[in-house]
Amino acid sequence: MLENAILITLVIFAVELLRSRTPLIWRSPFTLPALLFIVAGAIAVLAAPSRTAGLGLYRAYIIEPIAFGLVLTNVLRTPRRAALVAAGLGLGAAVAGLANSYVVLSGLINHTYDVAVTPPVVIYSTANAVALYIVPVTALAISLALFATSPAERMGGAAMVVIGTIVTALSFSRGGYLALAAVVLGAVLLHRRRLLLLGLALLGLVGVAVIPPIRHRILIETQNVYGNTIQSRLDLWTAAVKLIEHRPLFGAGLSGFQQMSAPYYTHFHTFADFIDPHNIVLNFWVETGLLGLIAFTWIMVVGFRASWRGWREGPAGWRAYHLGVLLALVAVVVHGMVDVPYFKNDLSLLFWTLIGITWAGQHWAPTSVAALGA
Repeated sequence: MLENAILITLVIFAVELLRSRTPLIWRSPFTLPALLFIVAGAIAVLAAPSRTAGLGLYRAYIIEPIAFGLVLTNVLRTPRRAALVAAGLGLGAAVAGLANSYVVLSGLINHTYDVAVTPPVVIYSTANAVALYIVPVTALAISLALFATSPAERMGGAAMVVIGTIVTALSFSRGGYLALAAVVLGAVLLHRRRLLLLGLALLGLVGVAVIPPIRHRILIETQNVYGNTIQSRLDLWTAAVKLIEHRPLFGAGLSGFQQMSAPYYTHFHTFADFIDPHNIVLNFWVETGLLGLIAFTWIMVVGFRASWRGWREGPAGWRAYHLGVLLALVAVVVHGMVDVPYFKNDLSLLFWTLIGITWAGQHWAPTSVAALGA
């Protein structure tokens, strides 16, 4: 359904572009690294054990999301349009997140769920997938709640912050907790009332952390008990590094990690469900090769620079969106240290949606100011 919606969007955009004879806006600081990423992905398809599977991931994780981001760059000409996209992201996150939270909360209330084991899920296949999507959207919402110029944007952002915090807490994703903490810290430090907000944020984070189920879930990582994921991740990362040592240029290719990493595990574990090495650097290296890692690093650097510049120098109506994108990228990096923040349909689309928002804000900023003046 998601891929069909993307394709329909692209077709409608192409038709409207031809009918209006409007030039396509495609040149930006993201153009060269995005093209390099596309080339790296094509090579990764050829390097994959299954080129059919690799081609499917290439379309879903690289081609379609980048094309969608390009569409947003062309159509998000005002902060009001950006607000519509942010509202769509928030609505989708709220529906999926609250549905998952209901299942988890029901399990806790009825004593059918033990926080030492993997949380129950609905819609998503893993609880970590919930946090991977929710936290970047919450980052955008935090920025809108604190810095947006419109009362409606601030209220909508605040509502999503509440929902996002609850959903992240009930996801029991420890990587999600770290990412949300980093986002909150970054947002309050950039506010003029930073000391007050920092105190409130720390108080809130500590208050959430001492809730018994969450506290127990966090402390599991410090104990040699079932539910501790440190050792399994170390084994996973070790296998990925050994694979890269043997295939430093091409990695395993798109969709190839699960099959090609099997000989490199050092402990007796079953890793049938691990299709990526759960680390942002290793993920891109094994999936898209060294060229893909370089391209994505380039994209991230440009994303941070563009969003920071927009936050510092952009028009008032766009600044909260730029900062929101910057904070969302922080969430991607922090959570990406222990998980897979890009290689899923929704996450890759979310990533390029954020990139499209921040570059649209820079490209169309003079037009937005002129429209407001008129």
